[in-house]
Amino acid sequence: MPSPLKRIVLCGFILACHASPPPATAPNEELGSLRNARVALPRHDGSTLTYFAMRLSAQEERELAQSLPHVRVLVGLSQEEALRRAEEAHAVDAAYATPDFLRAARNLVWVQAQSAGIERYLSPELVQNDRIVMTNMRGVHAPAIADHAFAMLLALTRDLPVHLAARSWKPEGSGVLHPMALKGRTLLIVGLGGIGTEIAQRGHGFGMRVLALRRGNDPAPPFVEHVGKPPELLALLAEADVVAIAVPLTPETTGMFNGAAFAAMKPGSFLINIARGKIVDTAALLSALQSGSLAGACLDVTDPEPLPADHALWKMPNVIITPHVSSDAAITDERRWQLFRENLRRFDAGEPLLNVVDKRAGY
Repeated sequence: MPSPLKRIVLCGFILACHASPPPATAPNEELGSLRNARVALPRHDGSTLTYFAMRLSAQEERELAQSLPHVRVLVGLSQEEALRRAEEAHAVDAAYATPDFLRAARNLVWVQAQSAGIERYLSPELVQNDRIVMTNMRGVHAPAIADHAFAMLLALTRDLPVHLAARSWKPEGSGVLHPMALKGRTLLIVGLGGIGTEIAQRGHGFGMRVLALRRGNDPAPPFVEHVGKPPELLALLAEADVVAIAVPLTPETTGMFNGAAFAAMKPGSFLINIARGKIVDTAALLSALQSGSLAGACLDVTDPEPLPADHALWKMPNVIITPHVSSDAAITDERRWQLFRENLRRFDAGEPLLNVVDKRAGY
């Protein structure tokens, strides 16, 4: 009797296949990009490769053992154990890639970050070693983060916190904010990558006019009216009722939202930051909120982080703060596993890896 067919969903494609691994495909941007793709290690034999994984479930370990017999995955090594065994590693989770480890890991050719942001891993030992290919989880977290961004925005624009806190039909006093509808308003996405595109799509669904900024030259999605370059930031800020920050943290984006940026923003606009706290100058943000020029802020990230309990931002009724949890969702875990498994398969097959980052650019 023939083996039962498996249904494999990879980046929007549904493949029917037998138990053998699926052929290499060029997935869409949602779950892995071939932009800058590189082979980490050409494969001409069936030798065993070793990957150090920080954590995997027992089911995930079994699945990899069955599907990739030439890859030995060591799970849960301490940093000290990993350093002692560094010469065994051909590839590792980025959490192991400390400067000491990188100097000792003479066979290392691939580092996989389990996050989209990679700034905390970019030591000179990694950035300057062209032998090592680095990949990230760009796009994996996008649906959950975009939902979270709009959950925070809707809470403020509908003045929900005051009503939720009142626990009565007629709360004392009036609401903190004057409720507004999103339809017809302008949304500016600063950083039209995977996360920014998901936020843009939701904005379009709410009937918003969507503008965006990004460095690359990819064509605009049909739901984005205009995609500008970074020098247009101040001009586009003046048009936006809502500004969503979705750029990576790099030397160029650190402090991007400073006093000049807030002065350029449309009076009464809202800021969403689900990227990195250091992109926003916290003192400038406080000043804009206190002056009333900024109607409200939705922050899943802050600077400093964690935000001290006595910080002034906690006390502001027009600010919603969540503790860097916007990506939390079952779908995020599923997408992360799909992308990691596909990259490990590509590594074993000597194929170009997905989501290769430019270590010198920082994303």
